[in-house]
Amino acid sequence: MKLIGSNTSPYVRKVRIVMSEKKLDYQHVLEDVWAPGTSIGASNPLGKVPCLVMEGGESVFDSRVIVEYLDTLSPVGKLIPSQGRERAEVKTWEALADGLMDAALLARLESTWSGRTDAQRSQPWIDRQLGKIHASLKSMSTGLADKSFCSGIHFSLSDVAVGCALGYLDLRFSDIAWRDSYANLARLQDKLALRPSFMETAPNPG
Repeated sequence: MKLIGSNTSPYVRKVRIVMSEKKLDYQHVLEDVWAPGTSIGASNPLGKVPCLVMEGGESVFDSRVIVEYLDTLSPVGKLIPSQGRERAEVKTWEALADGLMDAALLARLESTWSGRTDAQRSQPWIDRQLGKIHASLKSMSTGLADKSFCSGIHFSLSDVAVGCALGYLDLRFSDIAWRDSYANLARLQDKLALRPSFMETAPNPG
């Protein structure tokens, strides 16, 4: 399998962490979708990463679809319950974390994209996205409470997704002092950071 993506995308990192936890072999192909010569469209018509290219050339996207597929490939490190309320809980955590990442990326693009002048940037739009980020952090903290992991006593996709979202805030939004406000999220993130899958995929600013 070939995974197309960047080293800083939190969605790509989510897939890479799942790959590591599942002990799956793959080739990581770096792609800057914002570069003029990007070839991502040949694999994903939406022009987004991550994109998983199978041995036969078929493409799978986006990150939620990819990680669900990957979890079926090996019984090692099962991350998504097969059915019932437990499955819905994990997928809801993933949706919450992905939503935080969506808002963070939109805010960053509005603030930094070179295709807009300063006069064209919308502060109300940025503030709206920041509001989603803060609301998501509060919901995550409430949901985690004093549990060991997001969905109880076992590590799951919930924790992968939340860890990637919090890691992206550390990378791109250092002014959001979420650790000061949500000690339980900070404890979780510190614990996740010790896992080899998180250490191997830690993003570098770029």
